[in-house]
Amino acid sequence: MNLMLAPMEGLVDPIMRDVLTRLGGIDLCVTEFVRVTNVLLPTRTFHRLAPELLHGGKTRAGTTVRVQLLGSDPACLAENAAKVASLGAPGVDLNFGCPAPTVNRHRGGAVLLTEPELLYHIVSQVRAAVPEAIPVTAKMRLGYEDKSLALECAQALASAGAAELVVHARTKLEGYKPPAHWDWIARIREHVTVPVIANGEVWTVADYHAIRAQSGCDRVMIGRGLIAAPDLARRIATDQSATPMAWPVLMEWLLDFYQQCVAEAGESRYPPARLKQWLGQLKKTYPEAASFFEVIRRETSAENILKIMRDMSAK
Repeated sequence: MNLMLAPMEGLVDPIMRDVLTRLGGIDLCVTEFVRVTNVLLPTRTFHRLAPELLHGGKTRAGTTVRVQLLGSDPACLAENAAKVASLGAPGVDLNFGCPAPTVNRHRGGAVLLTEPELLYHIVSQVRAAVPEAIPVTAKMRLGYEDKSLALECAQALASAGAAELVVHARTKLEGYKPPAHWDWIARIREHVTVPVIANGEVWTVADYHAIRAQSGCDRVMIGRGLIAAPDLARRIATDQSATPMAWPVLMEWLLDFYQQCVAEAGESRYPPARLKQWLGQLKKTYPEAASFFEVIRRETSAENILKIMRDMSAK
């Protein structure tokens, strides 16, 4: 596996995973995080966030989907990891990178990078609770306020039994502002004995080759870059042109995405909101996305937008 789709809360949901993996080039996905507090979650929670569990842990395109857990209680995380493994998860990922203030205030995500010992206990207990054949992996940033504990945190995760580490090359305070510090991924890779996957600020085919060269990693996880240019993974995997697919072709995939949203939520605010959210990301690559957004900007009817999209696709 060379290209992974990043887990992005509120953005890369099951429908987005379905569309992007059918476009091609993505070798593995990770779900949005499942928030674990102090209870064993019901099966319906896992099936809602990872319906792929009902289909062998794969998307419709056959792409493997690992389930990501977020929390700070080692015993409760281990209990929930064991459950999700019993439901057929092909892998369990642990989130130590989410920068959201609400998540961090409740001791989840990137704030745990201030506590390397706790990282070790979480991973070791989850690893002990999950069958050996199922990988336990972790995603981290370079730190919370600074990078002073980056190597120590990576070592804690690796020595506790994480099969591999995804490193987002920024701290929590740096958020998503460029640049990403790819050289730090190289430092971490040299410091641990498990595989490291590079992540952060990959928007183009050229960025993909640059992050590999600077980090020394064979594998790359891409997040917002794949939302802004949905065929980026396919172009990387097939070594095709750096030019994204034409807008009329992408419109067919947008229609597919939107129809699935309508099928799931009906005449509600959800389908229009999701479509507008994606268009906001697509504007980074496609000027046409901004124009289309203006056409539907004030439209709140799911059915009206569906009619507009079908009419545009028919032209």
